[in-house]
Amino acid sequence: MDLRQLAALVAIADHGSFSAAARSLHTVQSNVSTHVARLERELDSVLVDRATGSLTDEGEAVVARARRIQGELEALVADVTALHQEVTGTVRAGVIGTTGRWLVPLLLEALASRHPGISLVVVDATTTSLLPQVAQGDLDLAVVALPVTDPDVATEPLFREDRVLVAPPNHPLAHIDHVTLADLGRYPLLLEPVGTSFRDELDVFAAEAGVTLIPQAEVDGMRLLASLAHEGYGPAVLPFTAVASWRDGDWTLAGVDGLSPRSVGLARRRRGLLSAPARAVREVLLEVIVAEARHQPGVEVTPV
Repeated sequence: MDLRQLAALVAIADHGSFSAAARSLHTVQSNVSTHVARLERELDSVLVDRATGSLTDEGEAVVARARRIQGELEALVADVTALHQEVTGTVRAGVIGTTGRWLVPLLLEALASRHPGISLVVVDATTTSLLPQVAQGDLDLAVVALPVTDPDVATEPLFREDRVLVAPPNHPLAHIDHVTLADLGRYPLLLEPVGTSFRDELDVFAAEAGVTLIPQAEVDGMRLLASLAHEGYGPAVLPFTAVASWRDGDWTLAGVDGLSPRSVGLARRRRGLLSAPARAVREVLLEVIVAEARHQPGVEVTPV
């Protein structure tokens, strides 16, 4: 098996055709076709549907592995380079939007000062979207909501943040300093979908109090959920950092009795080692969290 063969297949996956793959690799289409054909013979499988240019199931499986191999090769070069000079390379890091709002600017500033040779690519997405990318090796690191149950992903805690209720001013729950889970069970709420860590934890707390939460709408994305709540579409339980960026608007804020704080952590692939640039980013990120998270309202750094 030849690395050029794997690179050709990955290029087809990324660009959608043999001709586009050849352009991206700065070669001719016949070379790409030859590499893929040889790989197919070696694996005794059709990897690309010639009629559509799309990958077969076998092709998808090979590309997933090939991306991991390419990532390990890039990490190998970065690790050796780091032994002789400053740490350089590209790191892909994911972050949930509510945390990224305050963390990413601080992280970029600290990285530029400490490791100017590192290029950081930031992916802003939900935990639901980020975790598969971490497990597949598409992301080196990701700041996500905990807990994480994916066996292919390892996590470490970063901080905890209070959960609060945001409600429209004319809602029955408005203008109450503290509400109970029983109060929440009386009215439809804006909620994340079942299967997300934030929603699942809310349902557990509610069940322990003998309450069933009623969805007014289910949105997988805390920033959008917060936007809807702040704009008066309905009440929602939110992590405090989802509230902190809102200064204007006609909405009310209340504590919720019976809820423990939300936990946020750093995720990475369980198998394989972080590259030298990724280790440097993790180190700087942890330092930023320790120094700055306590200045965010409602946030407490998790003891290590």
